[in-house]
Amino acid sequence: MRASTEGRAAGLLLGVALDAVFADPRRGHPVALFGRAAKAWERAVYADSRGRGVLYTSVLVGSVAAGGWAVERAARGPVARAGVTALATWAVLGGTSLGREGRLMASHLENGDLAAARGRLSYLCARDPAGLGADDLARATTESVAENTSDAAIAPLLWGAVAGVPGLLAYRAVNTLDAMVGYRSERYERFGWASARLDDLANWVPARVTGLLTVACARGARGEAWRVLRRDGAAHPSPNAGRCEAAFAGALGVRLGGANSYGGRVERRPGLGDGRGPEVGDIRRAVRLSAGVTVAAALVSAGVARALARR
Repeated sequence: MRASTEGRAAGLLLGVALDAVFADPRRGHPVALFGRAAKAWERAVYADSRGRGVLYTSVLVGSVAAGGWAVERAARGPVARAGVTALATWAVLGGTSLGREGRLMASHLENGDLAAARGRLSYLCARDPAGLGADDLARATTESVAENTSDAAIAPLLWGAVAGVPGLLAYRAVNTLDAMVGYRSERYERFGWASARLDDLANWVPARVTGLLTVACARGARGEAWRVLRRDGAAHPSPNAGRCEAAFAGALGVRLGGANSYGGRVERRPGLGDGRGPEVGDIRRAVRLSAGVTVAAALVSAGVARALARR
């Protein structure tokens, strides 16, 4: 255990710093390359069955995890392991890009450019943007920042802390496959079942850690964030997203939830929080809160990695 974890804590912190400075690479992003490989594998194995979906998911996630294990094993010494961990962390984190998208959406709304804001919504979530007003877009963005704080930053850091490079890469593979095939549709109802359930499992602990860290980072509103998290966290149809969104709702003093349209299908989500509906200014507050939660998660993850290295 000790040999494989040496340098892990430093690598995680360095990877967070790289993401903060450089964000996602513009070209040749490893996640995009993985997505293309996943599409090719889907064309080869697709059938409208859960069994084929299990095969699809297990081969892709298993291959990525095995590759990460091989890279980590090949790195000799703590400095080399810190280096490969840092690069893997940078490759899978998306916190800085999430904040950038949130701020860009806020700028469009502040300028009254609803067309640009609607056009940008797909970078944050899969909701139908047509007909959404400024308040609707503010709510969609705030909810997306809350949920994706866990998916884009906290979950990969925690998996990196306990499982190193294989954990970092495998988590991002799981989360990417969920986005590709894990949503409800006629094509993916059965085939995407395994990806969706594996993503739920992989995010179960990170989502709850995200909720707790959000409470800790909610300066001046910790009591309200904790109250809303405990009361409303389980109300969301997702076993994980509700924890993040409820904590953010309490921390920001807003009410999230409501009717959302996906591909023409309307889903009505329960309300989270007791405040007013989100406004444009709340997007920037959510982005700042997300950044604080990410820093806290980086420190916690580094601490976990150091504790494992001493075993």
